[in-house]
Amino acid sequence: MTITYDCTEDTGREVGLSSAAGALRAGRLVVTPTDTLYGIAADAFDPDAVTLLLSAKRRGPDMPVPVLVGSWETIDGLVVSTPATARDLIRAFWPGGLSLIVHQAPSLNWNLGHTQGTVMLRMPLHPVAIELLREVGPLAVSSANVSGQPPATTVAQARDQLGDSVAVYLDGGPCAVGEPSTIVDLTGPAPRIVREGAVSAERIGEVLGTDPAALRG
Repeated sequence: MTITYDCTEDTGREVGLSSAAGALRAGRLVVTPTDTLYGIAADAFDPDAVTLLLSAKRRGPDMPVPVLVGSWETIDGLVVSTPATARDLIRAFWPGGLSLIVHQAPSLNWNLGHTQGTVMLRMPLHPVAIELLREVGPLAVSSANVSGQPPATTVAQARDQLGDSVAVYLDGGPCAVGEPSTIVDLTGPAPRIVREGAVSAERIGEVLGTDPAALRG
């Protein structure tokens, strides 16, 4: 049975987070608010749950699922090493609307899709998402919509698209940002913006001391 919890008030938030954590540990899917958009979440270390997530979105493993973390320190256990550029960007923009593509630790037992040995990481700026992440651990999270359809900025929009494929919906009200995160690829010889969204190239260039045009190239 699918349940929606109102996380804008204390009782609904407490019960909803408990229910969501239980669902995730049982291999089921949860929709959670983030600062940018609503996300559909699965336990990052449960390959079957990640497969369910891809099925709910009606997309294949050729578009790997990003991972959300609940603290800065979590990244060190998920990557081969943390580049200085990553640490600079994390200090400047986490929690917030910046996703980083880095080389994942080879020992990780997960299957997020065709990642080519990389992983996309972000720490969201939303209290409900952070509480859930700190309770359950890293989550595979993609935008809460069917692939090719508009991303959800409210829980109602997410539920209209995903329906009963999700066990628990956490309603945190409309998303504050309402646009996707910016994605920066740090796996090459120089940082490269893959998608410009909530954080501008100019702000990233200022932190890294790099021309924004070079980042976009």
